[in-house]
Formats: sequence, structure tokens, C-alpha cells
Amino acid sequence: MAQNEMKRILVTGAVGQIGSELTMALREKYGADNVLATGRKTPPSKELLESGPFEYIDVADKASVEAVVDKYEIDTIYHMAAILSAVGEDKPWLCWSVNMDGLKNVLDIGVEKKLTRIFVPSSIAVWGPGAPLEMTPNETVLKPTTMYGVTKVAGELLADYYFKRFGLDCRGVRYPGIISHETLPGGGTTDYAVGIYYDAVIKGSYECFVREDTVLPMMYMPDAIKATLDLMEAPVENLKHHNDFNIAAMSFSVTELAGSIRKVMPEFTCTYKPDSRQAIADSWPNSIDDTAAREEWGWKPAFDLDAMTEDMLANLRRKHEAGLLV
Repeated sequence: MAQNEMKRILVTGAVGQIGSELTMALREKYGADNVLATGRKTPPSKELLESGPFEYIDVADKASVEAVVDKYEIDTIYHMAAILSAVGEDKPWLCWSVNMDGLKNVLDIGVEKKLTRIFVPSSIAVWGPGAPLEMTPNETVLKPTTMYGVTKVAGELLADYYFKRFGLDCRGVRYPGIISHETLPGGGTTDYAVGIYYDAVIKGSYECFVREDTVLPMMYMPDAIKATLDLMEAPVENLKHHNDFNIAAMSFSVTELAGSIRKVMPEFTCTYKPDSRQAIADSWPNSIDDTAAREEWGWKPAFDLDAMTEDMLANLRRKHEAGLLV
């Protein structure tokens, strides 16, 4: 499917960290009226709410999703609604309901309505004990230790099944930790890599909930959006994988992250108070091998750590000076 064949797009989870920025990117690319944002709560962003259509839905309630698919004649879904890792450990059965029942509802609607394409995001949370910590390959043992990770593994397999069994064109990437200056994260283990920038600008210091030597794969939001759009526009005949593409940009320790910030803000300080999220972080890889994505649809990131830091701090400083950060 060429890019201009995607006419009417639905984004679930459009109020979330990735979904909110993805929605705006899609509206810019395909036209605001052609991209329906949906969620269970009112968007904090006035721009998101006013730039195009918005509807309240519950992805675990199939009828609510089906109603907007029919109303807006949707042909493509970016299914971003999910309960993330840290919240998922506090509320594991809510995590299962939203992540699995919600996904099955979207896939079933895709088959029944003969939708063109569905994006089904996954995560580095699919890995756990037994997976290589360095340059984790696409194909390796998947034994997550969190309910979020369990739902992501099951989601990859389910979406692959719908592709093979029903011919539904599902695609997905395994997002690393995502860093953004637009939307605060929503309860994930990698939230520290976002919070540190906000506190650097607001307070000049940060108390980190993982150890200083914790290393995880990370990505700046513009690269995450680019990866999502590039995969969805790739010719299906080029794809050997479908719903489990590793994508990588950078890996760094918290010490290296704090050091990058100090290059711009020399007085910045970081202290450490690890909590329950440390165990989750320890179960995830330090770096990942994204050869399949690079070979099958030309993936290539644009930002490294220092370039991201400069852009993050510049944008957050502007917001702080305008009174938009407290």
C-alpha cells in the first residue's frame, strides 16, 4: 500500500506519550480531518483537541471502537492504547484487559471491516532472563517478568497470527525507552530518562529511581515517530518480519545521561534512590540489534545522546520561561 492509500486514520491511546505526538505528525502528513484521535480522558494538549476530530472510547469495549470506525469510515488504525510497565505491575489485570482484550478487539474489527493496515506497537519489555543483554537480536528467548511484557509478547504473536491466518496487514516495532519534551511519560520504567530533563530545568537536580549504572536502550521521540511512519509506509513484500521489529538509536547509563546534561548545565546534580522499577530495568537489555529494520525498510535514527540533550533542554527552557513548566 502506498502512503496516499491511507485515507482515514484512527489513533487509539492518542492522549498518551507517543500517541499524542504521533497524532499530530499524522495530521500534518495526511490532513487533520483524516486523523481521528481517541482516548479515555480529555487531552491535556489544546492543540491535539482542537486540531482535528477527537472521540472518547474504551478499547476494551469493542462496541465503542467499532462505532467510531464506522462513523469516520476508518481504514487504518495506530493502536497505541496500553497500560505500561510500572502501572501494569500495580494493576496487572487491568494491564491484561486493556493490552490484550483491547488489541483483540482492534484486530477483530480489522478483519471484519477489511481495514487496510494496523500498527501494533511492542516494547523492549518482551525480553527477560535468558535474552542476551548486549545487542539483543530480533529472534531470541522471550520470557518477560512483568505483566506488561507478557502482554507485549502475546500481542506480537497474536498480530502475527492475524496476518498469517486472516491476511490482516499488522505491523509493529519494539520501542525502546522514549524521551520527549512534549508529553510526560505514563508510568513506564524508562520514565527517569524523561523526568531528569524536566527536573534539570525546573530544579537543577534530579533524584533517580534506578541506579547510576543502569543502561537501557533509548530513543528520542522524533526518531520514534519516524520509525512508526516509515514502517507503515513500507511495501509489504519487503517485510520478512511484521510485528516484532527491533529499533535502536542509543544506549547509555544514567551517569552518562547526567553527564550529557552537565555539558549544557554544569551545575546540574543527580542523586539515586532505586525503587521497585530497578528490578524491571535489570531484566531488560542494554542494547539491541535492529538489523532487520534497517535491511527490510531502511530504518536509521537521526539523534544521538548529546544532540537529544541539547534539543530537550532548549525546548524545556523555552516552556519554563513561558511559565508552562511547574
